[in-house]
Order: sequence, then C-alpha cells, then structure tokens
Amino acid sequence: MSRDEVGHGGTRGGEGRRVAGPGGAQGPRVAGPSVEGPRGAGLGGAEVPRVAGPGVVPPVRRHGGSGLLRSELKVTFRRWRTLALLVVLAAVPVLIAVAVRIETGDGSSELDGGRGPAFLSQITHNGLFLVFAALAATLPVFLPMAVAVVSGDAIAGEAGAGTLRYLLVAPAGRTRLLLVKYATTLAFCLVATLVVAASALAAGALLFPVGEVMTISGVPIGFGQGLLRVVAIAVVVAASLAGFAALGLFLSTLTNSGIAAMAAGVGLLITVQILDTIPQLDAIHPYLFPHYWLSFADLLREPVYWDELWKNLGLQGVYAAVFGAAAWARFTTRDITV
Repeated sequence: MSRDEVGHGGTRGGEGRRVAGPGGAQGPRVAGPSVEGPRGAGLGGAEVPRVAGPGVVPPVRRHGGSGLLRSELKVTFRRWRTLALLVVLAAVPVLIAVAVRIETGDGSSELDGGRGPAFLSQITHNGLFLVFAALAATLPVFLPMAVAVVSGDAIAGEAGAGTLRYLLVAPAGRTRLLLVKYATTLAFCLVATLVVAASALAAGALLFPVGEVMTISGVPIGFGQGLLRVVAIAVVVAASLAGFAALGLFLSTLTNSGIAAMAAGVGLLITVQILDTIPQLDAIHPYLFPHYWLSFADLLREPVYWDELWKNLGLQGVYAAVFGAAAWARFTTRDITV
C-alpha cells in the first residue's frame, strides 16, 4: 500500500493511513483529516454505517414550513405533560356532572341556592347545559393555566434542554419557528376546549335528559341547533385564549427556564383576574384580556347578541398582535448560546 492511499479492505475507514518507515516497514497509523469515515464493507458484504466521532454535531432533520408544523404538533401532543393536562380538563365536567347528580339524587330538580358556575341550575333539565357550565367553570382558571404551561415551554423549554440551536440550524429560521410555536399553542387551545366540551356532552347525555334547548332569551331551539351552538361556543372559547397564548409565548422568549416562564404566565393570569374583580378599577377592565371571556354565553341568546363577542375577539387580536410582535422582536435578536 502506498503512502498516499487511505486504508481500505482490512483497514477501516477513519483510522487514517500507514506511513512507510525505513526499509519499507509500515509505520503507525496517522489520523486522517476527518473523524467520520466512509461506508465500508462488513461481514458478508453488508454495508457498515458511518459513525460520527466525538464532538460532531448530530444531523438536523430539515423541514419545510408545513413539515416543521406537523413535527411540532406531534412532539407537543405526545408529551406526557400535555396528555396529563387534557385528562385533567376532561375530568372537570365529569366531576361537575357527578356532583350535580348527587345533589339532586333525592328527586329534586333544582340545585340549592343556585350556587356554582353559570348554567349549572339548568343541567338537571337538559344535559346539554353541562357543556356550557363546564366551559364557564374551566375558562377562568383551568384552560388558561394549561395554555400557560404549553406556551411558556415553547421557546424556554427548548433553550433549557439545549435543542433550540439545533432547531435553528434548519432552514425554517427564527421567524418561521416562532410562528410554528404559536400555531401549535393555538392548536392546543382548540383541542383543550373541544376535550372539555366533548367530555361534558358525554357526561351530560349519560346522567341527564337531553332535548330541546331553552335559550337565555326564553326562545326554545332544537337539539340539533343546540349542538351547533356548542361547536360555535367551543371555537369562541378557544379564540378567547389567543391573546393569552401570545403573552405566554413572549414570556417564553425572555428566559431559558420553561418552569420560570410557566410560573410567570400563571402568576400574571391570577393577577389580572384579581384586577378584573376590583370595582374601583372598572376603567381598565375592558382592556384586560380575560374581561370578555364569558361573553360566549351571548351565543345562547335568540337572536345572538354580538356586541361583547366582537369586543372579546377584537381584544384578543390586539393582545396577539402586540405580544406576538414583542416575542418576534425579542427572539430574532436573542443570542442563542445553548
């Protein structure tokens, strides 16, 4: 073998070459220029895969925009934490249904004192109202807390795990990655809302009678139209979380700790909810993101009262635009070192 040949056959790729010594004796192997050798033949002619040496960056799967979104959705909804959140959300309507059933188990059709979330007293007459009661019970706290977990972990979790810089190697870029993270969070908002609605619908149909729906306006509508109102309300509730999702994503760009971003989101949620209940601050209430959350009840009027519904959607759009732009400005100028 000449001194310029790289070992083949008996010499495995990546081990370098033998340099001829005095008298033609073969000297020690000298490391080649690359830590990754070529594919070589193994036993029986089988191809041996290349093995990366130490310090080599693992390959990054390159996705286009839709491929990156599909990958992010799979990763998010396969996490045990996400599944646990959805299970907890699905359990809330069941607990409400069981509590109402036990409370009215003596044959009475009304709840004592009318306490509890909106629409609770109508559940015994029509199980479909369990959907509205469950959404009214979960929207102020449970649903946004789940959104705070997912949105807070979107960027900060990747940074803390050391995978953020590898994601940015792909041609998607920072802006597209941020949009994909936000779209994934919005998808979680919709899925979480539908899980609550579906669980409530199943529990209500199982434990209570269902049929014609009496609207808030006192005008009855058919069961089929009532189901359409359920779907519309679920979509509106999911859209009501869009502003808070953008806020959580912005908080996620400020830190490398997913736990810190989640805690900040939950703390901010509780603070704003308290501010929204103080009468002396009623001047700022219309500008707080949760102020119009329960306006979905206007979809149960006949005809539908749209005023506060449009105010809610408009306010969420403003929050999404402002904090989405803030997240973009922060993330695109951030020094990614981990």
